[in-house]
Amino acid sequence: MNHGSTVPRPVGTGRQQLSAAARAALDQAVPEETRRGYAGDWARFEAWANLTGYPAMPCTAETLVEYTTVLTVVPRERTGEPYKPASIDRALAAIVVAHKTAGRTPPDQTAARAILKAYEKRLKETKDPRGRVRKASAAVPTVLRRMITHTDLTTPSGLRDRVALTNGFALAARSSEARLLDWEDAVQVETGLEWDLWRPKVNNDQPLGVPYGSYHSTCPVRALLEWGQWLTDHGRPLTGPILIRTDRHGNIVPPMTRHGEPIGDPSGRMTTKGIGQIVTRAAKRAGLTRRPDTILPDGDPRWTGHALRRGYAEASRQAKKDPLEAARHGGWVDGSKAFARYFDRAAIWDEELNPLFGIGL
Repeated sequence: MNHGSTVPRPVGTGRQQLSAAARAALDQAVPEETRRGYAGDWARFEAWANLTGYPAMPCTAETLVEYTTVLTVVPRERTGEPYKPASIDRALAAIVVAHKTAGRTPPDQTAARAILKAYEKRLKETKDPRGRVRKASAAVPTVLRRMITHTDLTTPSGLRDRVALTNGFALAARSSEARLLDWEDAVQVETGLEWDLWRPKVNNDQPLGVPYGSYHSTCPVRALLEWGQWLTDHGRPLTGPILIRTDRHGNIVPPMTRHGEPIGDPSGRMTTKGIGQIVTRAAKRAGLTRRPDTILPDGDPRWTGHALRRGYAEASRQAKKDPLEAARHGGWVDGSKAFARYFDRAAIWDEELNPLFGIGL
């Protein structure tokens, strides 16, 4: 098994075997992060199947039930606890995807999904922490202003980080989308910026308008222009990736090596993980990683790259924007449950909607 690929390499399937180029094309059809996760899930399933004697390819509904049961009861070596429901859900999806990309019929998931649903219910009923989904905190504009106040805008990394924070929010961009932003994707117009944003997860090119902001510190247009001016002043052309790596000495696109070999994108384009770390570091600088005002457990915020996307959704609700248009701007599909959860979350503090405001408590 090649752990670097989602697609298994079955032998004797009765079908024409795919060429290396065709297999690579199939691999690339799945987003990189998802592909890595699925590859690990498939490798673990295949190892279990080989150990127990169950067939991995093709997998039967009965085998899937056995494997799902194992994931819910057998402690993991790394954590000492069984898998969380979300991890099991992805493992099942990985097995299905592996079968489809190998041209095989996926196993029926009905019984396995029933086990997973009962497992999730049991965890919630017993208040097991594994049943609680920890979501990213919402980086709404007031939070962004606090983050940027504690960002050194006299440095190239500070200017770059402000672009990542403000435009990440304005575009409701996933970290994987923000890293792909190029200077050629933005056009300055009288009212702001016209972006041509590619959203890999939904395979969609989306035109977006980002107007000037009311506050200089969090204005996405000014942030981009000032970053561009700094780069121009220091002899770097405005072409290729906008969010590029820097080092603590202020060097732009410093060379990176591992065991003497060059690593990293030669253009300096940041990784998805690197984009997320911008948010995490900004929150830490601003003192947002602790909640001293609460004695409740699990009260600390969780600042990740997704905080910008969630912050956009909640802020649009607080501003009473049309939910359909707000979702479309952020690249969510119509009727997205994820967007609805974020949108509805902000509504709990709307004085016009929450019946407890002004009720006399």
